[in-house]
Amino acid sequence: MKQKKFKPSRSRNKPGSERSFYEKLFNEDYPRLEHLDLLNLIRGGEDSYLELKVRLTNNEKIISEIVALANSGGGAIIFGVNDNRYIEGLDDPEEVEDELKQICRTQITPPVWPYIDKVAFDNGKRIIVLDIDERRAPHYAFDHRYYVREGSSIHEANAEEVTKLFTRLKPNSYESIPLFNTTIENIDEAFVWSYIRELQGELFNKNGNYPTGQVLKDMQLGMDYADNIIPTVAGMLLFGNTNQIGKLFSRSSIELKRISGDSLTSPIVEKALFNGNLATLFERAQNFIGRYVDLWDSINIRKTKPATEPVAARANYNKPVIVEALTNALVHRDYCVREQPIKINIYDNRIEIINPCISKMLSRKGLEAYGAVFTNNPKLKAVFKSSAYGLKTVLGGIPGLRQLAYRSSGREPKINIIQEEFRIEVFGC
Repeated sequence: MKQKKFKPSRSRNKPGSERSFYEKLFNEDYPRLEHLDLLNLIRGGEDSYLELKVRLTNNEKIISEIVALANSGGGAIIFGVNDNRYIEGLDDPEEVEDELKQICRTQITPPVWPYIDKVAFDNGKRIIVLDIDERRAPHYAFDHRYYVREGSSIHEANAEEVTKLFTRLKPNSYESIPLFNTTIENIDEAFVWSYIRELQGELFNKNGNYPTGQVLKDMQLGMDYADNIIPTVAGMLLFGNTNQIGKLFSRSSIELKRISGDSLTSPIVEKALFNGNLATLFERAQNFIGRYVDLWDSINIRKTKPATEPVAARANYNKPVIVEALTNALVHRDYCVREQPIKINIYDNRIEIINPCISKMLSRKGLEAYGAVFTNNPKLKAVFKSSAYGLKTVLGGIPGLRQLAYRSSGREPKINIIQEEFRIEVFGC
């Protein structure tokens, strides 16, 4: 008889199936065989994925152990088995089951939704198997602490370990990672409340005043950690203090160059590197671009001067096209890509905007034809493009940008995805 080995929940569930390992283990057709496998599992003792408990007594400890398993790949806690791997059984499994459900749904954030199996043996003893998966990780306990499991022991996760928990998420959730080198003091509170006031309008005074940290948490731009609320990447990018963000999160930066010519080897007229929150970068970048080109709100912008004139004309661009390209770079950049600022190169005949990205998630043809079906940084996008944030943005995305640019200049923008860069070239006229 081949013994089944316990593996994390993510390995136990087959694609398309929501049934747990234990639901499959204790099927009615082979009760004796499956109980034997459970006994073999218990005899193997505790490890990274299995915890044995004689009974449910210390709720706080149970909560931390559930959180640790959920944050460390999933696993199971078996109630009714002592440390010597002897099955003592439970007096009232139904009561234990109800209490476990209450703990998982009300004492852990986000809630854990475990599989719970009550198992009865021929000798009348009954135990409970609490099967926990990692699909909604990371989780934290009632005390706002994150726990992880290492072998058969657990410990409170330090700042680096919490960051790693969040980096397991999909790329579009990188914006939700807490920045542990920051505090609420690094947030521009006036900016936050200006946004809230504009958002709520005449209801603002009726809703009362509450701490900025709580506001960020409610907006999912701040995370509980120990006794503090830590701003997330998105929180700092949107509302971070511009004078401090360069040191705290240097990826919130943009590099601009005015190049006299049509290639990177041409002489540089001016170069600037700006740090700050996204609103600051948006405004400073537009001001820099406006010093060297004419930005027109109308579609039918004026044409260039005849070639016979002695002085070359400033290039002309449709302003909404440039605004949308800049918005796309700031909102959709992959902020997990290090040491690469957003780059804007202003040539004599075009403007090139280079956005750091992870190209595995992007298709040039798909973006051109259908826009961004997969949205990077959805929280950033929602706040940045809200009128309450105070910036004048435009609608339409990449497809709208292409249409408007073509109608304005007669040339379609050039879009390329090369390695970890997303590039848009807009041509002047």
